[in-house]
Amino acid sequence: MTADVLPMQKLHIKNLDCAACAAKLERALKKSEGVEDAVVDFVNQLLFVEARDMDRVRDAVRAIDPQVELVPATRTATHDAREGAPGVNFKKEIALLSAAATLFLWLLVSGSGWVSPLSFRWQLLIVMAAYLMAGGNVLAGAYRTIRQGLFFDENVLMVIATAGALAIQAHAEAVGVMIFFKVGELLQEKAVYHSRRSIRSLLAAQPDQAFLKTLEGLRPVPPKSVQVGDTIVVKPGQKIPLDGQVLEGESQLDTSMLTGEPVPLATQPGDTVMAGQISTTGALTIEVTRPFQESSIARVMDLVEHAAVRKARTEKFITVFARYYTPLVVAAAAGIAFLPPLLTGASYQDWIYRALVLLVISCPCALVISIPLGYFAGIGLASRHGILVKGSNFIDALAAVRTVVFDKTGTLTRGVFAVKKIDSRNGFSREQLLELAGAAEYQSNHPIARSIQIAFEKQGGRIDAARLSAHTVHAGLGVSARYDGQSILVGNENFMQRHAIPHSRSDVDGTVLHIAVDGRYAGAIVIGDAIRPESLEAVHALRDQGVDHIAMLTGDNARTAAMIAADLGLDNYHAGLLPEEKVRALEKIEQKRPNGKIAYVGDGINDAPVIARSDVGLAMGAMGSDAAVETADVVIMTDSPMKMAEALSIARATRRIVWQNIFLAFTVKGIFIAFGAFGLATMWEAVFADVGTALLAVANAARILRG
Repeated sequence: MTADVLPMQKLHIKNLDCAACAAKLERALKKSEGVEDAVVDFVNQLLFVEARDMDRVRDAVRAIDPQVELVPATRTATHDAREGAPGVNFKKEIALLSAAATLFLWLLVSGSGWVSPLSFRWQLLIVMAAYLMAGGNVLAGAYRTIRQGLFFDENVLMVIATAGALAIQAHAEAVGVMIFFKVGELLQEKAVYHSRRSIRSLLAAQPDQAFLKTLEGLRPVPPKSVQVGDTIVVKPGQKIPLDGQVLEGESQLDTSMLTGEPVPLATQPGDTVMAGQISTTGALTIEVTRPFQESSIARVMDLVEHAAVRKARTEKFITVFARYYTPLVVAAAAGIAFLPPLLTGASYQDWIYRALVLLVISCPCALVISIPLGYFAGIGLASRHGILVKGSNFIDALAAVRTVVFDKTGTLTRGVFAVKKIDSRNGFSREQLLELAGAAEYQSNHPIARSIQIAFEKQGGRIDAARLSAHTVHAGLGVSARYDGQSILVGNENFMQRHAIPHSRSDVDGTVLHIAVDGRYAGAIVIGDAIRPESLEAVHALRDQGVDHIAMLTGDNARTAAMIAADLGLDNYHAGLLPEEKVRALEKIEQKRPNGKIAYVGDGINDAPVIARSDVGLAMGAMGSDAAVETADVVIMTDSPMKMAEALSIARATRRIVWQNIFLAFTVKGIFIAFGAFGLATMWEAVFADVGTALLAVANAARILRG
């Protein structure tokens, strides 16, 4: 990391109970000296900030809003944020509202003549008492906003509207509107609180205990204290707390928290297990291979929380829109209040009242809250299905995908290889050919290399590592090595051609590895792979989602690629590609498919360049690969290509609900602004419309959680 690149730090925010305030805080922090970037995630109560001096950031936050407190990202704070602890004291607010409502009802009864009417003095005292009890924190919020040199947020609008109503002696409307506004805010806060908890419940809590195996027996310890290389024991029914390798025991693993798959996974000694999986049938002794902060479940949670940093264009637009929309409405209200009376001699009281209706209906809360909540719900739902989306901008990108390009090996095919045929030449025996290829591939962890080693071991062979040297991997071509003093090349036809080695061209179904020894062709080994059973289902599901072009890129030979493309009904394929050639192939597809975005799905290691180049890059089954997690926009926790179709479905549902909320808010507000301007709506109807729209939008966003 260079000195100019600042890490993105995460802090939890306390006492931030207003979405518009969150946008205001983010905007002000971005302008603060020493702050490179800042993102406020209101849904999760998080602040992501790039700054050289965090003390200056805290000072800036206190200057913006003294009530807001920044808390270090400790485990306790993280737990509170996941629980979605509300930012207001509900008991206190309900008590004040109850008292205000009681006084308000007395006012209405007094005015109706059911009891002795109050004198104007007593009436005014009751009005002000009820008004202050209902709107005390609204007044305080408006004061803080104005003190910062800002004049337009929902608190200021509500104070202007109700103060204006008091001035024109519309006492009942002033108190009633403030009461119902506060009731709406509390309901809204409660709805967001429950939605936040529902979203967080999609990702079960991280394991908080590990049983460390010591000389004295098993000792319960926090997972963070366990070191790589330590041995832990997981009993039946317990959650695996850290990534590791099974040393002893067999069990069925519930992987649904990480992958969304209900089918249990069998595990035995030698298998790799991940934190967050549940051992359901047996006890496991596990050697820890990753520290807790790098475990699968920790990385999942981190990816979901950091998704807020990458905001969708719609979110950014709504934030900017709200910033300019409110002043415009205030200006329009001022024009409605004073221009008609000045130009036509109409009653000031009538037109001022109409202007106040506009102010009440103009609060942008429905948009400012429901849009980010909708995107985060979509990201949470995707996570429950084992699909980690790194930002709401990628939700939008996925929703716009019309072309999907797959890698072949390990993506559309199983990636489980076996030797199908050995064709020896120039005096080499089949056994020699297998040993030479196994020696050259000895230090490689590629599935094809492993298949050759397994075939050699089945014949009773064993590679002596002391006889092996100068092992080099040539990406997309093959490997070279020295074994017993001999120079060995193992790779595809392009590899042979680069070294000017005459070889036979194979016309077979499978991956062909050619072997040369000291510049002399020794023969070929054919490796077979099988199409995943769900690959055809995934292609059909993508067609149903509106994807009209599905292609495949592979480094394998053209015959094998053509067979797989035909079996799956793909629209196109490109074979015999090196990693850098896959990028050029994707660009050619992009030129022919200008409409919609292109998604690329690969294993995330050799495909890293093309994953990075695509509009949306998806790494499949790649939580174990740092390269995959860093490069991809979306990380799929399983090896199933069906997850691509699920990702599109979730993204499009999320996008659809977000736009429903935008349409709802604009339509309702537009109608009531027009009604208010023409005197067809009162302040009562305006506040019901404003609060009701916000609650409907939040409820609609929470609908995403039902899948």
